[in-house]
Parts: sequence; C-alpha cells; structure tokens
Amino acid sequence: MGIRGELFTTEVTLDNRTYFFNIKENRTGDVFLQVVESKNAEGAGFDRHAIVVFEDDMQRFLQGLESSLSFIEKNRKAKVKEGKTRSDSSKKRVVRHAEPRSDARDKRPSAETAKAPPRRVKIIPKKKST
Repeated sequence: MGIRGELFTTEVTLDNRTYFFNIKENRTGDVFLQVVESKNAEGAGFDRHAIVVFEDDMQRFLQGLESSLSFIEKNRKAKVKEGKTRSDSSKKRVVRHAEPRSDARDKRPSAETAKAPPRRVKIIPKKKST
C-alpha cells in the first residue's frame, strides 16, 4: 500500500486546473475513488476540492457520468446540425418600428406613469377528500 492508502494515482492537467484520480484503501479495507480538483487561487496557494466514490457505488456513479456525457454529445451534435441548416438569412433579425407621430405620443402615458397594479395571488385551500 502506498502513501496514505493510495493504490493508484493518475493526473490530468488542463489550462489552470489539475485533476487527480486516486484509488485508495481505508483502514477497514474499503476501496474508493477520490477525484481531486486543484486550481491556482490567485497567488494564495491552491484551491482543492475532492469527491469520494466508494467501490459499492462506482457502477451507479459511472452510469450517471456516462449518461451525462451522452447528453453532452447529443446536445453538441444537435447544435452542429442546427448551425449547418441555418443560413445567414435565417439568423435573428432586429426589427425596429417606426417612431410614432408626435400627436400619438402625447396621448400615450409614459412607462413611469402607466405602472400596472401589483399582482395578487389568491391561495385556494385544497379540498379534503372524503
């Protein structure tokens, strides 16, 4: 057994973050995965966050991770497909309405003076079923 119960460690370094995937064993012999994120905290050392997934829960954890990755991939493909089908003419357009005539403008109340009354919510009690 390695330092502090470490059985295996690997790290992934990205721009300003490093992820550590540590397989450890505690004193009672339980094996778990510890995922640690470490990032530079603006000159004040490093900011570290960790999650722990025990061996019994790893399959469900991986299923959740896989379904999340699947969603991300489907979403990415849909955005790429949407981008290809959208032409420049179908992009959002800004439509500006013509200025109202000065006589019509005088008759309309301004946004400050024409405030709508506050909405009231009426709570209706649930009927008791008999």
